Amino acid sequence: MSGPYNMIVILGHTAAGKTAVAARVANRLRGEVISADSRQVYRGMDIGTGKDYDDYMVDGSRVPVHLIDIVDAGVEYNLFRFQQDFSQVCTSLMRSSRRPVLCGGSGLYIESVIKNYRLLMVPPNVVLRAELEGKTDEQLGLILKQYGPLHNITDTVSRKRLIRAIEIAEYQSREPLESSPTLSLKPLVVGIAFDRENRRRRITERLTARLEAGMIDEVRHLLESGVDHDKLRYYGLEYKYISMYLEGALNYEEMVARLNTAIHRFAKRQMTYFRGMERRGIEIRWLRGALPPEEKVSRIVSWFSII
Repeated sequence: MSGPYNMIVILGHTAAGKTAVAARVANRLRGEVISADSRQVYRGMDIGTGKDYDDYMVDGSRVPVHLIDIVDAGVEYNLFRFQQDFSQVCTSLMRSSRRPVLCGGSGLYIESVIKNYRLLMVPPNVVLRAELEGKTDEQLGLILKQYGPLHNITDTVSRKRLIRAIEIAEYQSREPLESSPTLSLKPLVVGIAFDRENRRRRITERLTARLEAGMIDEVRHLLESGVDHDKLRYYGLEYKYISMYLEGALNYEEMVARLNTAIHRFAKRQMTYFRGMERRGIEIRWLRGALPPEEKVSRIVSWFSII
């Protein structure tokens, strides 16, 4: 592939409109989208994870997208598996001269492939787990924070997840991430972000639309299919709070208010992580979310095509 780049990364906070831009960029450059979303991998979890299938329709045709709907709900998908799946898809696309367009808001997933982190399978630490079992959830959270900033919001949604996150962090403090030259990536990294006021408005409007589209019924169906409440909390904010509502721990108004606030905080943490990526040497070219969609696409295509 000619030019200084061989792939495009489009990242941004939740509700930034990343998917529609990525699909149109891929369509212009004879490319395909690879999702970098830690939850859209799950089948049957569509509304709550924001699978905007319509956004992949461009000029009457569906732009191919990879790494969504690849595992059943109830299965634990992780960074290690994402790296393996991404490498396989990206290699295949490059061999067939298709442009990979990686798109998502999971900063750790994106950074891990940009920097070619080599992750190790982390074995259970029975001794550490026994020590942690006697701790409160608050104490576990403080222990996890000692290892550095949180990479994944789902690390804190359940006690089991907290203990596993500490186990992984402790292991990696002894066996740090290393670069692995499995893929020679030269990514153009583009960020899309709205100002605080419009970001909050878009998040609230999208939450309202998803609730009206049947997100509660989606969670109810997952419970009926055998995914328990504890596992649902592992899948993130929408599933956590709606699960609490269906259990009777929250009324509807409380659920909506607390979920809305939690998503706003999550978007803020996403932006903090992206700024951290920049400090760690990843150049991100930012585009204002308020720009017309076609202008965003044209700018990205222009940057990518510079020789």
